[in-house]
Amino acid sequence: MEKKVILITGASSGIGYSAARILSQQGHKVYGAARRVELMEPLREFGLVPVKLDVTDENSIREAVKTVIEAEGRIDVLVNNAGYGSFGPIESVPEQEARMQMEVNVFGLAAMIRCVLPYMRERHGGRIINISSIAGKLVLPYGGWYHVSKYSVEALSDALRIELKQFGIKVSIIEPGGIKTPWGTIAAEHLEKTCEGTVYEDEGGQMARFLRKGYATNFLSSPDVIGRAIARAANARRPKTRYRTGRIAGTAVFVHSIIPARWWDALMKFSVKNLYNLARRVDEASS
Repeated sequence: MEKKVILITGASSGIGYSAARILSQQGHKVYGAARRVELMEPLREFGLVPVKLDVTDENSIREAVKTVIEAEGRIDVLVNNAGYGSFGPIESVPEQEARMQMEVNVFGLAAMIRCVLPYMRERHGGRIINISSIAGKLVLPYGGWYHVSKYSVEALSDALRIELKQFGIKVSIIEPGGIKTPWGTIAAEHLEKTCEGTVYEDEGGQMARFLRKGYATNFLSSPDVIGRAIARAANARRPKTRYRTGRIAGTAVFVHSIIPARWWDALMKFSVKNLYNLARRVDEASS
């Protein structure tokens, strides 16, 4: 297997950490980028090089890419994993938070790509792997701005794939389903904060409790499931355009695609009132 120079954003936890470990163990030269570089120290034993990066700061992006280019002379694979989930009612989420969700999940991703592309074009080859979500295919209650960001990643990736084919650069999208990471807790915290004292407090609170309970169960897939999918996309001679994997990913997207929009809305409206008890039963069944 050809050994590649790989830059992974958001590599300090969850999916990014798992992908960095797996790709490093496969013998690739991996640069793990994140704001908290100390969290990647355990990966040094596999050869990973931690790099300081804030995807909302273009100077930070340039410095991180410069670090890799000066050391290796190239970047073969860029994995755009940095992101977070901000849940809350569209009416109540502050504009600053909505903009930050887009800044991290979309504009930061685009800025990374802009910075790396000249080096890939120069070598007439390269690979960009964008971490999207099934949240870019369907909408859950109170996930508005997060879904907007992931739908945007889907569209941006499709456009890039067409534009970059002439330069020999391949673009793949990873669409995780339910993965056991801190994502659910972070989303729940944002949801509770934006619902507090509003007309959405009761229903939003139920959804927040579900997120906390659901992401604490053994029902969800391990981050390694997605880490292995990223590795397949990085190693394949002809990578797929999309890798949809993780618990309920295929089922949820399939159901969403075959039922009318109003049926989906009704299902979500019904579910938000029952999701907490469902998560509790799943937890009991899986323990």
